[in-house]
Amino acid sequence: MFKSMFKNIHLKTPHTYALLLLIIIFASLLTYIIPAGEYAREEKGGQTLVVSGSYQEVQQQGVSFFDIFRAIPEGLISGGEIVFYIFLVGGAFGIVHKTGAFENGVNKAMQVLGSFKFLMIPLTMVIFSILGFSIGLAEETIIFVPIGIIIARTLGYDALTGAAMIILGAASGFIGGMLNPFTVGVAQSVAELPMFSGWGLRTIIYLFILTAAIITVMIYGHKVKGDKTKSLVYELEQVEEKKETKMDTPRFTKSQATGLALIIAAIILNVFGIFRYGWSFNEMSANFLLAGLLAGLIGGLGLNGTFDAMIEGMKDILFGAMIVGFAKGIIVILENGKVIDTIVHGMSTLLGDVPSSIVILSMFVLQFLLNFFIPSGSGQALTTMPLMVPISDLLNINRQLTVLAFQYGDAISNILFPTSAILMGALAVGKITYTQWLKFAWKLIIVWVLICSIAMSIALVVGY
Repeated sequence: MFKSMFKNIHLKTPHTYALLLLIIIFASLLTYIIPAGEYAREEKGGQTLVVSGSYQEVQQQGVSFFDIFRAIPEGLISGGEIVFYIFLVGGAFGIVHKTGAFENGVNKAMQVLGSFKFLMIPLTMVIFSILGFSIGLAEETIIFVPIGIIIARTLGYDALTGAAMIILGAASGFIGGMLNPFTVGVAQSVAELPMFSGWGLRTIIYLFILTAAIITVMIYGHKVKGDKTKSLVYELEQVEEKKETKMDTPRFTKSQATGLALIIAAIILNVFGIFRYGWSFNEMSANFLLAGLLAGLIGGLGLNGTFDAMIEGMKDILFGAMIVGFAKGIIVILENGKVIDTIVHGMSTLLGDVPSSIVILSMFVLQFLLNFFIPSGSGQALTTMPLMVPISDLLNINRQLTVLAFQYGDAISNILFPTSAILMGALAVGKITYTQWLKFAWKLIIVWVLICSIAMSIALVVGY
């Protein structure tokens, strides 16, 4: 009897939005349980710093039931710059994708490099890593997985090699994050640091991360090419071998090349504007919007077709954009209830005698685990950085290190947890199971964790 009852019970991972709503509700309950309190703050060097020793309790201000739901639109409003930046970048990317520029550009590059087959894997991964650290290529990787698989099979590898080229290439750049507005940009904005500052060290670490990924994929690919039975997706390859899979090679037009050039120009212009004129998300959004519209018109989509493609691109990025409002809603509740400083006070007191190196690594582990529940870089930054920054101030830890701990913890776990819609979508497109992916990727994930842990420890010692 009991067996038949349990057979009808199917446990599913809660939707990310559902998890965040539960966290918001939990945060609202904390406003009645945790004593309300505040730190004094002072402006210094363009930053709002917590004054050590100034914490004092204030009157309890528990939030109401209606405030739980009002926190979400308030979060969307307070994070408006980031939300609309995500939408507009997604729209611009959607326009260029509609013109066929990305697919045909990749195909053209592979044709040119055809005689240098051994360079296919590293060059493909370098290209996608650049997209990862510049525009935060994430959901869009799913589009390119089929192309990567066709390239890999053409070279004698398997589907896992092709998928890994795209996924790990983009992930390497995402971890590096030197110019990634969705993670480093948002985290540094919350931490009141100049956007993309500290890019030098990040670049060095990125090179180690990318090298480890390339070596991992090349070793596996070489093993599979030598003996097909060693493929982790051997059964899939046997099935697909019976089908003739040929790479379409449509002509890469000048208008498509121009579209890609416009997006690249927007990236370069944004970086220049940030460092030279202190631009923020508003200016970056405007540049991507302009580049996308021009790419659509030049690419022959027409005015209506361009805006249709922009809407499609925005739809694809909707999950990441809306999650910002839910994530910010958590902080809205804690701030309105005056308990966020009490949490900071308790954690900083607890960690007061702990070595800074342990604190940083603890932050790294916490961010790593939190990504299971909040698989969005910008959402996680907006949720955790308002807590981590004051703690680092009180413990005399540089804010750049706190950003590093967030950045690496969030980015590495993107290729591990099954709650990552990007990872699961890419694997689904490649007909690769999550278990097969784990068997392939677990060693690299450990290597990446060690590289980032050592990097953060060195950064602490040298006063990064």
